[in-house]
Amino acid sequence: EAASFGADRKDVFFDQADDEKYIPRALLFDLEPRAIDAVRSGPLGGLFNPENFFQRADGAGNNWAHGYAQGKEVREEVMEKIDREAEYSDSLEGFVLSHSIDGGTGSGLGSYILEELNDRYPKKLIQTYSVFPALEASQVVVSPYNSVLTLKRLTHNADCVVVLDNTALNRIASDRLHLETVSNEQMNTLVSRVMSASTATLRYPGYMNNDLVGLVASLIPTPRCHFLMTGYTPLTVQNRVQSVRKTTVMDVMRRLLQPSNMMVSASTRNGCYISILNIIQGDVDPTQVHKSLQRIKDRNEVKFIPWGPASIQVALARKSPFVKTPHRVSGLSLANHTNMSSLVSRILRQYGKMRQKGAMMHTYEEFDSNAVQHFDEAAEVVQCLVDEYRAIKTPEYLNWSPASASAGEGAAPATTTTTTG
Repeated sequence: EAASFGADRKDVFFDQADDEKYIPRALLFDLEPRAIDAVRSGPLGGLFNPENFFQRADGAGNNWAHGYAQGKEVREEVMEKIDREAEYSDSLEGFVLSHSIDGGTGSGLGSYILEELNDRYPKKLIQTYSVFPALEASQVVVSPYNSVLTLKRLTHNADCVVVLDNTALNRIASDRLHLETVSNEQMNTLVSRVMSASTATLRYPGYMNNDLVGLVASLIPTPRCHFLMTGYTPLTVQNRVQSVRKTTVMDVMRRLLQPSNMMVSASTRNGCYISILNIIQGDVDPTQVHKSLQRIKDRNEVKFIPWGPASIQVALARKSPFVKTPHRVSGLSLANHTNMSSLVSRILRQYGKMRQKGAMMHTYEEFDSNAVQHFDEAAEVVQCLVDEYRAIKTPEYLNWSPASASAGEGAAPATTTTTTG
C-alpha cells in the first residue's frame, strides 16, 4: 500500500510485467547448477524472469583461468541477456555486480563480465559488491592467485567496489552476535543488510544521494582508490540482535566509527579517512544530525587526509514500510580509508609465497599459455594500488604518480607479482 502512494521507486531494480507483477531486473550467472537450482526451487524462485538465469554443468573448479576461459565461450549468450535488460531500462545509470573474488566463477567469469561491461558501456557506472576471502580459513588453495587476478580487473574496470570481507564478517558474527557456528544463510543476511541499506536512498529517494552516480562520486576523489569499507549498526541475524539499549542518531553515528563494526579486517585506527558517507534510516530529526556531527568534530574522533575536505557526509533515508525492524534508527557507513592497503597487502603476501614456489601454476597454464606473464602483470597493478593508498595519506600525494612509486621501495618484485535503471 505504501508503494502505491509513491513512497518508493520500484523501477530502480524491477520491471513491471503485463500482469502488473514486478520482476527483478537481475541476471544470475553460474558455471555450475547448484546455486541457481537452489534459487529456482526456493521461496523466491517464481519472482525472477527465467530467461535471466544462466548456468553450465561443469563449473570452474575454483580456477580463475578456467572461469575466464569459459567466459569467452559463453560471451554471446551472457551479453545478449545483459543487453536485453539494459534496453528495457528507461534511463540506464549503471550496473551492479555481486561476486566473490576467490572462487572460479566469481573471480574468472566475474572478471570477464567486468571487462565486457566496461568495453560495451564505457559511460555507465559499474559498482560491485565483492566478497573477499578469509585466507587463513579458505578452503580454496589457490585463493591468493584468484584474488590478485580479480583485483587487477576491479582496479581497472570498476568505478566502485564495496568490500565485504569474510574474515570481518566471521568476527562480527562471533563477537558481536555471539553465534557459535555461522551458516552461509546468516552470513548472507549480514551482506544483504549492507546491500539493502546502501541502495536505500535510490529506492526511497530524498533531496540528496538519490542516484547511483551521485552516491559514488562523493566517496571517490581519485579513480583507482575506489575500494570502500562498510559498517552497519544495529546488527540483527535470525532473531539474534546485537545488544543496543538506545538508537539515537548520535549513538548510531558513533558506533559506525568503531572498528569493531567494520566489515573489513583493516582497522580504521591506522591511517586516515578519505571520505565517509553515513546513510541513516528511521525516525530522524535533521537537527540531531547536525548536533552529532558537531560533537564528533569537537572530540576529534575522525582523522581525514591532509589534502582533502574533512567532513562526514550524511544521507537520510526512509525505512522500508514492508520490513519491520526492532530499532528506531539504523545506520550504514560507506567509507574510503587508506588502511584498505593492509587488506590488499595481506592478499599480495599470500600470493607471493605461492608464486615464488610456482605452486599450482600448471593448473592455470592449462587454460592460459601466458599465465605467468598475466600473474606478474596483475600483481604489479595490485602493488601499485597498495602504494597509492599509502601515498594518499601524505600531503605530497598531489604530486604522486605510479611511476614515482615503482621507482621507490614500494615496487613489486617480478615474482610477487544485475543492472540498475
